[in-house]
Amino acid sequence: METDEVSIREQLFHNRVRETIICVLLFTCLYMVCYLILTHFKKTAEFVTDDIEDATVNKIALWLCTFTLSVAVCAVLLLPISILSNEVLLTFPHSYYMQWLNGSLIHGLWNLVFLFSNLSLVFLMPFAYFFTESEGFAGSKKGVMARVYEAVVLLILLTLLVLGIVWVASALLHDNVARKSLYDLWEYYLPYLYSGISLFGVLLLLLCTPFGLSRMFSVTGSLLVKPRLLEDIEDTFSCTVFEEDSLCRKLNCGSPSCWAKLNMEAMRKEYQAVQSRRVALEMRRKASPWQRNLGYPLAMLMLLALTVMCVLMVCFNVLELLLDEAAMPRGMEDPHLGMASFSMFGSLGAAVQVVLILYLMVSSVVGFYSSPLFYGLMPRVKDTNLTQVNCFLCLSLIKKLEMVPVRWLLPLNLCFFQIIANCVSLLILSSALPVFSRTLGITRFDLLGDFGRYNWLGNFYIVFLYNMLFAGLTSASLTKTVTWAVQRELICAFGLNRLPLTVSRSTIPCKLLLASGLSKIQ
Repeated sequence: METDEVSIREQLFHNRVRETIICVLLFTCLYMVCYLILTHFKKTAEFVTDDIEDATVNKIALWLCTFTLSVAVCAVLLLPISILSNEVLLTFPHSYYMQWLNGSLIHGLWNLVFLFSNLSLVFLMPFAYFFTESEGFAGSKKGVMARVYEAVVLLILLTLLVLGIVWVASALLHDNVARKSLYDLWEYYLPYLYSGISLFGVLLLLLCTPFGLSRMFSVTGSLLVKPRLLEDIEDTFSCTVFEEDSLCRKLNCGSPSCWAKLNMEAMRKEYQAVQSRRVALEMRRKASPWQRNLGYPLAMLMLLALTVMCVLMVCFNVLELLLDEAAMPRGMEDPHLGMASFSMFGSLGAAVQVVLILYLMVSSVVGFYSSPLFYGLMPRVKDTNLTQVNCFLCLSLIKKLEMVPVRWLLPLNLCFFQIIANCVSLLILSSALPVFSRTLGITRFDLLGDFGRYNWLGNFYIVFLYNMLFAGLTSASLTKTVTWAVQRELICAFGLNRLPLTVSRSTIPCKLLLASGLSKIQ
């Protein structure tokens, strides 16, 4: 009897060690990939400094950002790994080499991602921002530890402020529960805070994903070579080359006339646009017929099929919500992998679910960076800074009102602010992806661990309205994109875009009239 107990304890110990090693290896690989990504996009000039203190602070902040981005990527892979693991165990139920792939490992991954995602959002990223902006308290000895002390104090104050706001919100919604659980931080307030963060992320996905699904067509079209439809590509390329040469001569002539001085900036922008158009036309000339006539249509049809499939699955989920209570998203403690497929079409349906989940994530990221509010956050290779962040629209308003100088409001370390903002945004989107996919009915894999403890998941009206809004917004965006794309291609194919347009006097700028000597025209 004691021998059996010892063997069971040994087996549990070995299982725990094996799961720990697998999680560490997975996270290490993701960490190295994310570190390469961040170093590829970060602005090199901001990291080159002769001050050892600043260099140390920059390295620590970069490590924290890499950790957060790794957690975001792991959150994206949660559902695909879980679904594929279930299908692998169904295909090889008695394989010795697949015994490590079990429900305990998947459940542990979900718990670790939930813990690290909230730890990064609540503590690590605010600390990284405060750490890069801190200089130490007045009168204290300068150094890295002085910055650490100031950042920790600011983080504690921020934590108390957030917990106070959460307590006030819970008191307004649930007065009696808030009074009884004033000191119940771990069991009540932290899950309440996590539920609010998850709801914000899911609402952000609701706004970004339909817009991103429509933008995917234009983004993919810009990366591929379009077919030639009733268009003489050689003639168009020759005209573009002549136009580029003409603009280049005008820019290099250095004429001191008033006309050139007023329109030099506009001419440079026009030259850049013509140059990019010439490069695109040159790519179309060099492309093979297979790449030109088959690659682009297949890519567009694939995007259209994936988008229509998402809308149909959401509509089917709406019907199930009305007829069956089991369609509501809920959490489960034991995943029971290898028992049954989570799709009615078996392994093929599970593979389609994985593709749709990843497609929705990519579309949400495209929609996020394409929106006017967050367009300035888009990272650029070796030039990631804050000078173009559109979320600071209020700064331009303050500058116009001449209330305070804008430089007082901008953070000193511009590069790290944009990196931190990107990491936080991607983590919010990715951590809400499992809840988003299960709420829309893209997959039947129920939420594991604390992901299924969100308070709003059990509200039928919120879930039903969310599905209806997503289906409506996606259908409207898709219809608008397809109709406009067809209209634009037909206009370009028949050459209607090259027709001369009548220009009224009201459309001519006043500076243009003065510069050309036409100000006396009545």
